[in-house]
Amino acid sequence: MSTNQLVLSFPYVKRRGGARSGAGRKPRSAYLRQTPHRARPAHRKAHPVHVTLRAGVRSLRSQRVIRVLLRALRESNREWFRIVHYSVQENHVHLLVESEDARALSSGISGLMVRIARRVNALLGRRGRFWADRWHGQELASPRQVRNALVYVLQNHKKHVPTLASASSATLDPLSSAASFDGFASALPRGFRGVGPPWLVAAKTWLLGRGWRRHGLIRLTEGPSCK
Repeated sequence: MSTNQLVLSFPYVKRRGGARSGAGRKPRSAYLRQTPHRARPAHRKAHPVHVTLRAGVRSLRSQRVIRVLLRALRESNREWFRIVHYSVQENHVHLLVESEDARALSSGISGLMVRIARRVNALLGRRGRFWADRWHGQELASPRQVRNALVYVLQNHKKHVPTLASASSATLDPLSSAASFDGFASALPRGFRGVGPPWLVAAKTWLLGRGWRRHGLIRLTEGPSCK
């Protein structure tokens, strides 16, 4: 066989694949935080949980939406899953919940999220994804942690309105369970009322019911530290 090989030359043809400008997943909006898909930690019945739900809409505090949302919260209470305290901000909800075990916690929150998403989407005439991310939960294992979480949840509006964060601000949020909370160090401001029917789901855990009081009742002027 001849050692001279015939070399053929082919014109370059651009093919699909490879790096392309604008390819890949589009970046999410800045306010849509992403919770890593990690296994949920074990949950103890005696420990309350601080749950944060972040929505993809920014109208949760509107008059149209809030009553539907609060009704969904109340209807989500079960013997094995209880929402003891809450606050609703423009695009997220804070909850202090109790549950029998990790499975009950996950089931209760999942059911709540579906209930809110369906009802609010129907109210607003929208379709598609309602929640911006997975729910985030923080187990509260000590009286100090629970007291800090109570301040953070009930006074969360002060974090989002800087003028309310001063030491002289004794305002409370009507879109929270503050009106039904009996752990403030002084009487509620005159005329203050929460939106909707009174919220009355008694805590069953020692930590959320009595234990946190070891560190003192909550002053109306207290505000949440940044997380």
